[in-house]
Amino acid sequence: MLEVRNDVSFLLNICYKCANRISNISFHNRCVMLATAYEANPRLKPVGEAFTGRVFWVTGLSGAGKTTIGRELWKRLRAEGHHVAFLDGDELRGAIADDLGHSAEHRRQSAMRNARLCRLLAEQGIDVICATISMFHDVQRWNRQNIPGYREIYVRVPIEELRRRDGKGLYAGAENGAARNIVGLDVPAEAPEAPDIVLDNYGALDVATAVQRILEQCVEKQGAHAFRETPTGIRKTKAETLEALAPLVQYARVLPQVRCSVAEWRADPSRILSDINAETWGCGRLIVRSSAMSEDGAAKSLAGKYDSVLGVMGVTAVANAIDQVIDSFGNDLDDENQVFIQPMLEQVVMAGVAFSRSLGGGPYFVINYDDCSGLTDRVTGGLGENLKTFYCLKSRSDACPSSLAPVVALLKELETLLHYDAIDVEFAITGEGQLYLLQVRPLTVGSRGGVADEQVDTAVADIEQKVELLSRPHPYLHGNRAIFGVMPDWNPAEMIGLRPFPLSLSLYCELITDAIWAYQRDNYGYKNLRSFPLLVSFNGLPYIDVRVDFNSFVPGDLSDDLSSRLVNYYIDRLLAEPHLHDKVEFEIIFSCYTLDLPQRVARLGEYGFSPHDLDELTSALRNLTNRIMHGDTALWRRDRAKIDVLERRLPGILSARMDKVSRIYWLLEDCKRYGTLPFAGLARAGFVAVQLLQSLVTVGVLTGDERATFMASLDTIGAQVGRDFAQLPKQDFLARYGHLRPGTYDILSPRYDEAPDLYFDWSGARQPVSPSPRFALSVEQLRRIEQLLREHRLEIDVLSLIEFIKAGIEGREYSKFVFTRSLSDVLSLIRQLGEEHGISAEDCAFLSYDAIRTLYKESGSVREVLMQSIRQGKERHALTRNLVLPPVIASPEEVVAFHLPPSQPNFITRKSVTAPVASLGDPPETFAGRILFVPSADPGFDWIFSRNIAGFVTQFGGANSHMAIRAGELGIPAVIGAGESLFQRWRTARTICLDCMNQKVLTIERPEVTESQLNACPTVA
Repeated sequence: MLEVRNDVSFLLNICYKCANRISNISFHNRCVMLATAYEANPRLKPVGEAFTGRVFWVTGLSGAGKTTIGRELWKRLRAEGHHVAFLDGDELRGAIADDLGHSAEHRRQSAMRNARLCRLLAEQGIDVICATISMFHDVQRWNRQNIPGYREIYVRVPIEELRRRDGKGLYAGAENGAARNIVGLDVPAEAPEAPDIVLDNYGALDVATAVQRILEQCVEKQGAHAFRETPTGIRKTKAETLEALAPLVQYARVLPQVRCSVAEWRADPSRILSDINAETWGCGRLIVRSSAMSEDGAAKSLAGKYDSVLGVMGVTAVANAIDQVIDSFGNDLDDENQVFIQPMLEQVVMAGVAFSRSLGGGPYFVINYDDCSGLTDRVTGGLGENLKTFYCLKSRSDACPSSLAPVVALLKELETLLHYDAIDVEFAITGEGQLYLLQVRPLTVGSRGGVADEQVDTAVADIEQKVELLSRPHPYLHGNRAIFGVMPDWNPAEMIGLRPFPLSLSLYCELITDAIWAYQRDNYGYKNLRSFPLLVSFNGLPYIDVRVDFNSFVPGDLSDDLSSRLVNYYIDRLLAEPHLHDKVEFEIIFSCYTLDLPQRVARLGEYGFSPHDLDELTSALRNLTNRIMHGDTALWRRDRAKIDVLERRLPGILSARMDKVSRIYWLLEDCKRYGTLPFAGLARAGFVAVQLLQSLVTVGVLTGDERATFMASLDTIGAQVGRDFAQLPKQDFLARYGHLRPGTYDILSPRYDEAPDLYFDWSGARQPVSPSPRFALSVEQLRRIEQLLREHRLEIDVLSLIEFIKAGIEGREYSKFVFTRSLSDVLSLIRQLGEEHGISAEDCAFLSYDAIRTLYKESGSVREVLMQSIRQGKERHALTRNLVLPPVIASPEEVVAFHLPPSQPNFITRKSVTAPVASLGDPPETFAGRILFVPSADPGFDWIFSRNIAGFVTQFGGANSHMAIRAGELGIPAVIGAGESLFQRWRTARTICLDCMNQKVLTIERPEVTESQLNACPTVA
């Protein structure tokens, strides 16, 4: 091999310069601190440990774009907190190869110097990006053999394209004889033999895409040449980590321990027990914990996989507990696995788990804690009631409440000590106010997508300002203040998710929340809000402007004074009870007349409303409700007829001689006029119908069971899907229902007819669907309802009322089924349009519908318009994924720091079931007999009912959602709208019990279900 110059001062100089470009300059101080601790306790010194960085060798011919891509990769890695240096080939030549010429041999020597410098820096724990031609096979092979974290990135561009670009004039100089020794011309270029990634940097590739591919293929999937297994300072096991940190942490204490390996315990258990007994705390209550070699790694934590035994006392109990922990290692049994014993904490007033980043990678402190039970395992075990979750932007930790400030201080200290900004900490605080560190491990978080923490800080500041601006008084809005939520009314959390792709968000706004919603609400007799968008986007996070929403539920003929006081009351109620944000129409507002309305509005008297106010509101709601449901002129009948028009018009658009852009545009325009517009009306009628039905229960005409029987007797689309699946041939079934997809607005969600075997099991005999129960009213019930209708001056007879309730609920579901066919065809056409221009469906998800509108009304390059929209969408969505906001925002301050509100889920049926948990990511054939966790109550998930599930839980959805109706029809116990916190907690259990009768969920973490648990929650009854 070639030798580097003997005087290495120039190498030290360049290393010093590169080190100055590393983002965190406290590295030296950290090393000194740790080194001091190692000197004080020699047992902590690492053996044979090397701090190894990665080397990204970006190679290609001159002009290929190496430097541009390399610099952008350097920026992205820096933004993610890595120690990284960027070395440019031209600058390196001036720094360490100015004594060499440009012949092939001298270029080879220069390349070897670059390689050795990269290795030298990598050995110091620094990531290195080296943009260099260096196209010599022996250099590339040396790199692979001598640099553990080597990544080879070949930027490939044809020589003809390089001649065309020729930014440095090299190729033109070679042609006219002014330049010699040009690699690729008169100096042979040896293209990499086995690069980790090849980037064809001509045509469609842009810098952002190139860097994203490098991050995905060479960083996030590190393979055998992983940079490092764990962050600096984290030892092999959790017990060793705690021991190493004990003399260092200032904001907390670490409990003492006695530790032994499995081999040591098996060889001499009496010695271990003697060591425990010799400790001053050894005779008290103890905790025996696992400390396996496979736990707490950077890639996975295995948190909670192995046993911990609490409250152990006495030699025999300790020995049994150690055996229990070792037995829990199971197939992971390794003689080096450890068990450690510590004293049990007493008088605990708070305990929990804290993250120094959100699981999505955003710069937030996240603290999940229990300050009620006095126990330390309620959070980690997922068994606790009244658990609290707090989020705080890291740059604004001053907004943290004083009770949690010590935990935040500990997280900051550990980040500094460990030089790692994604950690998971278990903690406890005693009655004396002493904070204890119980465990610290690396936290595996999602990719930040190249988004720097500073970008998140700026976005949050922008959202703060927007919330303040939208909260100001408005001359055409009632209400003194604003509030924003993800679930009220046209709840975006259920329909498109908390972080929808830009295409999903833009389609939802276009079809419903920009204008259609207000237009139809005005038609139905409510206040005219036609100029107000219902949905606001906080950097891609969709929220309902609840003040606008509440205004839209005020009858149009109500006086302005009463309207203002009513909206303020609604807002105050929601602020006082934020857990009702997905039930505002049932629990807070008065949007229609019901048979129990006089009793319900009476509570307004407690808030200063006069009898005259109540009479005015009651009269306005009665008039409005009569217009909606009255006879042949009922508004819902007109809207039901419009849906049929959409069905008739759809084939004409699909068969017209149109280009794809025009077909997409007109499908959406027709869908708005004849689809979502009448759907918005039928949805309103459906809500009125459900509330009228419930009021029959409240006033005692129907029982709860009779209401359930009525719901089960309905012939909704959901019921038809189940019936037709059992009866129709596959081809006929898919011809009718094939357009459905679980994510109605998501281009990446396959339609039923695109992946039928994913959703349905066609292999065996399909179970016949039980006939719907028959619902009938007794003569006495008919008379009672007739009497109530006269007393309340509702202009409808009893049979027409039942018809309205039935048609309202069925019509809402049917109209959605029809209009989503147009929407589903639009998504398929957008996918095809992308394919025609070399754009994947994954990239199309980042489009905004504005791009389609632009292409329809303007000339220009289709690909260029689409790609520009996609680039903007990717950049914005990367930031969206790193943001965390509360489900209800009542003030700008809550954008920065907030507690998640407690959720109040909707329990469907009165049944109970105990069963194992399943998620959509599991094979569908394993769903039978399990409780399935589904992200939303979208009708596209109807296919799950063909899988014989025992029950299901949705993260989002309301009591009147499609899936709630289906659960009632089929008699399947379900929890609809569990909320983010409860959904995530319950889905991680092995087994859960849905006790819908008592409206509670019991998590059963161990496979051995106790008799008391089974008695508390029986199987389906």
